[in-house]
Amino acid sequence: MLGLVKIPFMLYRGGTSKGPCFLKNDLPSSEKLRDDIILRAMGSPSPDGRQIDGIGGGNSLSSKVVIVGRSSIPGIDVDYLLCQVHLKKSIVETTLNCGNMLSAVAPFAIEQGLVKATQPETIVKIFNENTGVVMESTVQTPQGEITYEGSTTIDGVPGTGAPVKLTFLDAVGSKTKKLLPTGNVVDDIEGISVSCVDVAVPMVIINAKHIGKTGYESKESLDNDKDFMEKLETVRQAAAKKMGLGDVTGKINPKICMVAAAKHGGTITSRYFTPFDCHDAHAVSGGLCLAAACLIRGSVANQYADLKSVDMHTHVRSDSEIVIEHVSGTIITAVTYDYVNDKIDFPLASFIRTARPLSAGVVYVPVTEDLKNRIDKDKLKDRIAKENRANISVVE
Repeated sequence: MLGLVKIPFMLYRGGTSKGPCFLKNDLPSSEKLRDDIILRAMGSPSPDGRQIDGIGGGNSLSSKVVIVGRSSIPGIDVDYLLCQVHLKKSIVETTLNCGNMLSAVAPFAIEQGLVKATQPETIVKIFNENTGVVMESTVQTPQGEITYEGSTTIDGVPGTGAPVKLTFLDAVGSKTKKLLPTGNVVDDIEGISVSCVDVAVPMVIINAKHIGKTGYESKESLDNDKDFMEKLETVRQAAAKKMGLGDVTGKINPKICMVAAAKHGGTITSRYFTPFDCHDAHAVSGGLCLAAACLIRGSVANQYADLKSVDMHTHVRSDSEIVIEHVSGTIITAVTYDYVNDKIDFPLASFIRTARPLSAGVVYVPVTEDLKNRIDKDKLKDRIAKENRANISVVE
């Protein structure tokens, strides 16, 4: 080891996830070099998945990296890239957004001076580089300064915080360019009825009973049922090919969830998978997709959804609150939908999260001869020095 590369970051909890946030200009322009540095910073690959030699949290919900920079797109404030870092493999996945970590993007952008705060709240327009979807984040900024204090609670996170409203604009077909990627409301995959839907994230929705479950199991019981997890992955991979996503072995796209009727006054019950284990709560992008699926006539989700307050025959734009029950509580989503000529569209989908910074400083990345040469070739240090930033250095 030649020394250490020192890169500034802020560690944020975003919703029910956690990870470091970096400025785009503080990372290499080369994607391969950027990913190599991210892997080393997070401590992956880690044989036991603990990421003991990095700042990763040792599970999929705390092995996420957020990269934010000023946008060159007219009308957009910042660009946001989500990196899902695999625990045991040298893989940095950039095919999907994370709605939880999205809640940290606007606060981080304001803290870093990329966006000027207004009173009493600030709306930040965000372009998600993973999916090409534009989102709005509304954060609380009384007196023109961001606050993280408030009375909003979200299941899976202790305490309260300031609300962060996140709205996806025209999120249909985020990856496949289609609401129903297979062209069907219901497909037979491996002898099981599923609905493949793409709103905010492509997802395979499965009837819990059709795969031998009730839908009310705990995370632990599902994760420990190896036969079930293997069957679920078989269905996901087969569905992905039919969705036009190709071979997704080892990839996190598409997601998958199994559903059942709600038991505690919500709209539907879901067990959401990352996809290689059951989520501790529920991803919000997956929640938006499931909420939309509840409104698609005949879908697997629609068959279970309690929609007493929803008029599914209206021909005008309407809003519906969909409450999803999950392993640690509920997630509340708001979906705007249009029914025209028996076809449905979802122009807007929103949810509320909270976020807060946990720490700020620098992460030290070990430097090999090869890595040092590639950093020098990328001119990362020269680029940052030109911006009068002295936050990166090689410690000999």
